[in-house]
Amino acid sequence: MKKQDRMSEDQAPDPATPLTESELEQLLRCWNGTDVEYPERDGTIHALFELAVDRAPDRVAVEFEGQTLTYAELNKRANQLARWLRGTGVGPDVPVGLCVERSLEMVVGLLGILKAGGAYVPLDPDYPAERLLTILESARPPLVLTQQHLRDRLSAVPVPCLELDAGWPRVAREDAANLAPVASPSSLAYIIYTSGSTGTPKGVMNEHRAVCNRLLWGQSEYPINADDRVLQKTPYSFDVSVWEFFWPLLAGARLVLARPGGHREPAYLARLIEEAGITITHFVPSMLGLFLEEPGLELRCRGLKHVFTSGEALPEELASRCLTRIAGARLHNLYGPT
Repeated sequence: MKKQDRMSEDQAPDPATPLTESELEQLLRCWNGTDVEYPERDGTIHALFELAVDRAPDRVAVEFEGQTLTYAELNKRANQLARWLRGTGVGPDVPVGLCVERSLEMVVGLLGILKAGGAYVPLDPDYPAERLLTILESARPPLVLTQQHLRDRLSAVPVPCLELDAGWPRVAREDAANLAPVASPSSLAYIIYTSGSTGTPKGVMNEHRAVCNRLLWGQSEYPINADDRVLQKTPYSFDVSVWEFFWPLLAGARLVLARPGGHREPAYLARLIEEAGITITHFVPSMLGLFLEEPGLELRCRGLKHVFTSGEALPEELASRCLTRIAGARLHNLYGPT
């Protein structure tokens, strides 16, 4: 050890106070200075969406298989659904089941439940009937929103259902104006159930405040705008889907929905990214590895600005391969939110 590296007895730190005052200040204020005053930090998810509607009502908000809704159209439908839901008794912290495939109805359902004050409970139609019943018995929603072609999946469900497609004429009679808010930042936004791999699935309950904090942090860290197109492909029973759905809708960007099952098809995803002009997408590392085997990504993904990964460890080799094949994008490893 060099002489200047030695520490004499009288210089050694007191074990009871291992950090000096300046070191403690650096630890708490500099390295861990995470406090940020967001303008809408005490808002709700749907309030952030309504601000985006006010800024550009005629801009396309969501796109799915050649169909689109503008911000104003999406807001109108969500308001009508919210009023209908309130008429059934939905309000703050009331869970509402949502059993739909990826579609425009899915986005209307999510926003309608939130605007009504409720919390959405994803019921993935790909789940076995036993798992759906387990979630319903745990969350006990008074109502499930679904689609006509999925009613057979819910035949054993002892809960009233509304079909968001065939049953929409009932909802369309409702007023389309924004509703007076009833949810608060501490109200539940959703209940997403764990995989149950270590036992019975457990419902993870998240408040609006926490979700808004995550969304606003994302927008401040990686600002997006009307020119951006965010690919939504994560099943809505996983929490990554939350920012995929709502981040573009608070920023005035375009939400592009992959077709049902499309998240498992690398060739389809490469084609969609190219044709829809996707600028932001997310992969779990194992799926990213499969995606990077697709031919022609250097040209097909040249519009990508950001690629996010999470949910699994990201090997260094995979990260390097991604940055080589999708050279114009930045790669961000968020790992896992839990």
